[in-house]
Amino acid sequence: MANKEPLLQLNNVSVTFGERRNRFLAVDGVSFSIYKGETFGLVGESGSGKTTIGRAIIRINPVSGGEILYNGERISGRISREKDREVTRKLQMIFQDPMASLNERAKVDYIVSEGLYGRGLSERERQEKVAGALSDVGLLPEFASRFPHEFSGGQRQRIGIARALIMEPEFIVADEPISALDVSIRAQVLNLLSSLQEKRGLTYLFIAHDLSVMRFITDRIAVIHKGKLVELAPTELLYQHPLHPYTQALLSAIPLPDPAAEKQKRLLVYDPSRHDYTKDKPQWTEIEPGHFIYANAPELERYRTILARA
Repeated sequence: MANKEPLLQLNNVSVTFGERRNRFLAVDGVSFSIYKGETFGLVGESGSGKTTIGRAIIRINPVSGGEILYNGERISGRISREKDREVTRKLQMIFQDPMASLNERAKVDYIVSEGLYGRGLSERERQEKVAGALSDVGLLPEFASRFPHEFSGGQRQRIGIARALIMEPEFIVADEPISALDVSIRAQVLNLLSSLQEKRGLTYLFIAHDLSVMRFITDRIAVIHKGKLVELAPTELLYQHPLHPYTQALLSAIPLPDPAAEKQKRLLVYDPSRHDYTKDKPQWTEIEPGHFIYANAPELERYRTILARA
């Protein structure tokens, strides 16, 4: 992590879908900061609100409460057209499904450079930028004349990464960028993202449901359950001292490479009903430096005892 200067801040952000009686709270009062140059992980099961947060950051999903700040300036809600264009350029997203996120009827040249149209570039400058973006992700410039169906899954995801890079962003939301790829291709894409971060000074929000992947690419991890953050800590600290039962359940689900050990391990199941919040309401608390947890007073006392014994 390059420094402790916040680049992106979410302050009590909520996102609601639906109308009137059918309204559904997908994200409930989420707050965290992402520092310049770091890879911040957001992990949780399907439907927990991970992708919703990513889409809210890049202004696809409107927020119903709270605010999102980028470089100290609000980018959620109504903003000027100039600010919207700035956000579009500086904040980009790599989508989960490399096939569904690419226009099957368009050639790679158009897909990668679509965001450049209307920005005053000549045709030659646009083509040069496309060639440069494709080269940066390990693809040949001549691939620009082909269609997405002519590529493998890993190559299609590289095209999606090139589409984000061509805008020369500062911040990238990587929404489960390897979950749709073969295991043999995943390491290549992760290494590519790491090298691009070092080369361009990028900041990532890395969204995933697999904590085993998070350990090798993130600086800090936030765990989300049903739209609510339950724990946040530096990556190694979270692995060494997972406190919230939901975090422990996610960690217990990581497959082990040793078949004998995998057979013997105990899989934990998270039961939200075991939390009694009727009298003592939970709060977002820093239980040790950099380690935050969503808990009430009795739970915090128990967690502090666990940490003291560790």
